Amino acid sequence: MCKVYAICNQKGGCSKTSVTLNLGVGLAMEGKRVALIDADPQGSLTISLGYPDPDELPVTLATIMTNIIEENDMPENYGMLHHQEGIELIPANMELSGIEVSLANTMSREMILKEYIEMIRDRFDYILIDCMPSLGVMTINALVAADRVLVPVQSSYLPVKGLQMLLKTISVVKKRLNKQLEIEGILITMVDYRTNYAKDITAMLWESYGMNEEIGVLQTFIPFSVKIQEASSEGISIFRYAPKCKAADSFASLTKEVLEHEH
Repeated sequence: MCKVYAICNQKGGCSKTSVTLNLGVGLAMEGKRVALIDADPQGSLTISLGYPDPDELPVTLATIMTNIIEENDMPENYGMLHHQEGIELIPANMELSGIEVSLANTMSREMILKEYIEMIRDRFDYILIDCMPSLGVMTINALVAADRVLVPVQSSYLPVKGLQMLLKTISVVKKRLNKQLEIEGILITMVDYRTNYAKDITAMLWESYGMNEEIGVLQTFIPFSVKIQEASSEGISIFRYAPKCKAADSFASLTKEVLEHEH
């Protein structure tokens, strides 16, 4: 059974892209068939996987969604880019922001991404969607297509404030558009445990959501690490770039935690 995860937070800079990339590669290292979908017009995931000029790519998620809206047939691996670490990427570029506009007049506009995912679903064990930092129609598409939402939250005060808005959106989507949607949990990222501040924020998150059965906080946290950024600029995962660093250990334990949730 393929599981579809939306990696989602309307706040930028909370490591959504590096979580999508490194969790995806982590799952592939465990022998899973993995596809990553870049659903952000900034194309950060595409760039981080070694395509520095996403705007040059002939086929992206925007092309695919346009084909679905216009009901055009597509060949089997249309637009998928194979990455050296064993994952498939459906890339994105600025054209995706145009799709947000054209979806405004499309019938069942929240279902377009789901329609695409249903076409490819049986070929993968995991599909991870890197959402854009907003709660617009593209993010709603991702939430409608997903089975689970993983919410990376930076260990600082303001992003925690924005969390309620995101959780409210998720609950509305669950009620109206995707009754199966579950929250995998809050993943605390960019943690610098040398500071009391990070400890306080983490404690606050645990207090507010840790015991909440519908939300929950993952046991794993992702430390603040320059190496994560460096790996992305090389177009590879942390596992290949610095396999012995703390961040690689964290992503390995995140992978295990996600796999354990399946059982």
